[in-house]
Amino acid sequence: MSIDVVILAAGKGTRMRSDLPKVLHPIGGVPMLGRVIESAKQLGRDRELEITVVIGHGAESVREQFAGSGVQFVEQTEQLGTGHAVAQAIPNFRRGATVLVLYGDVPLVKTGTLQSLLSASDKGPALLSVEMANPAGYGRIVRDDAGRVQAIVEEKDADADTLAIREVNTGILAAPADLLSEWLPELSNDNAQGEYYLTDVIARSVSEDIAVTGVRASDPLEVAGVNSRAQQAQLERALQHNRALALMNAGVTLQDPARIDVRGSLECGTDVSIDINCVFEGEVVLGQDVQIGPNCLLKNCRLADGTRVEANSIIEDAEVGQACTIGPFARLRPGTHLADGAKVGNFVETKKAQIGRGSKVNHLSYVGDAIVGDGVNIGAGTITCNYDGVNKSTTEIGDGAFIGSNTALVAPVKVGAGATVGAGSTITREVSTDELAVARGKQRNISGWQRPTKKS
Repeated sequence: MSIDVVILAAGKGTRMRSDLPKVLHPIGGVPMLGRVIESAKQLGRDRELEITVVIGHGAESVREQFAGSGVQFVEQTEQLGTGHAVAQAIPNFRRGATVLVLYGDVPLVKTGTLQSLLSASDKGPALLSVEMANPAGYGRIVRDDAGRVQAIVEEKDADADTLAIREVNTGILAAPADLLSEWLPELSNDNAQGEYYLTDVIARSVSEDIAVTGVRASDPLEVAGVNSRAQQAQLERALQHNRALALMNAGVTLQDPARIDVRGSLECGTDVSIDINCVFEGEVVLGQDVQIGPNCLLKNCRLADGTRVEANSIIEDAEVGQACTIGPFARLRPGTHLADGAKVGNFVETKKAQIGRGSKVNHLSYVGDAIVGDGVNIGAGTITCNYDGVNKSTTEIGDGAFIGSNTALVAPVKVGAGATVGAGSTITREVSTDELAVARGKQRNISGWQRPTKKS
């Protein structure tokens, strides 16, 4: 079976009150349209698949966001209803294919659900429905005694018996391309809105005695759309809840499953513990026995076994070895590499820095554009002066060196293995192996000095 996926993404999303096209608003750190595209692509593992996105409002922004994603775009210059939107993609339909209609603002639909829908659409249309505790506002699915779909009845047209039906239409549809190519151009807009409705395809199919199959989704949130910030927040929490359950089922300890946000992918080894209010972005990998304290942000990083991250720390685009200690209030910026057993303590910032095995930068320091050897101790208040206003330069510190507190290392500069730098020094030239460097003004103690007094 060949599948032609059509994703409707032309709407303005007025209730979002945003200049950003609605389908580009994120759920779990990914634009809603991106989530729908990824779910659709999973259907192509063993079948030919092509995806067409129907764009309109903010078309250029959507094109730019998904350039290189392998999807085709067609533009709906006038928003004249769902039937009209799908009709814009007719030139992309392949003969004998099955068309699957999805929505760019319905981001949580599962690939397995779509597979079930496609399986039911080999001879005629199949629509996706869902049962709701409160179906108010939705079109009801009317079935015959054999369970075949007979009609979609809008609430305003429903009698009392029909209003009692809790099965409603989601708008997601699969149908043979040949049928849709014939029927869509013949839709009528003779209705109060003056629009062409995709749901009229169901009435056409029934009138031609072509069976319509209804497939039920298991969870209303899976097929829920986003039309407001409140609905966006609701689906965000639903996604995060599901991710938290998956992590716990895999053996991860979450101190509070309601207070974790995974906005990308999070891979965890055994016995990982994550405290409250932690955010994971991009691709994050945590090894065995890793502990993450509260209020931490981790983005595109890998932490090896036994590493501990204390509270309020930020790690971005960094590689961390085994049994390292980070934080509290530490920031590892892009390009940081910590070897096994390294320590980066409170109020320390690193950037494009290699910190060697067992080395310590314990507090109140900045280490940027630096190569730090093994067993180095960097005292409080030390900074690598890596930027001259135009260029970045590198500081090199050899194995076993000791850097006293409140030292400024003016790059490019080297401190040799086993060297010692006295506290309060400004180092501007090389310190050789095992040397002591002291670069500070001579202390003077002045007797009989009178403090200033306040004038009357």
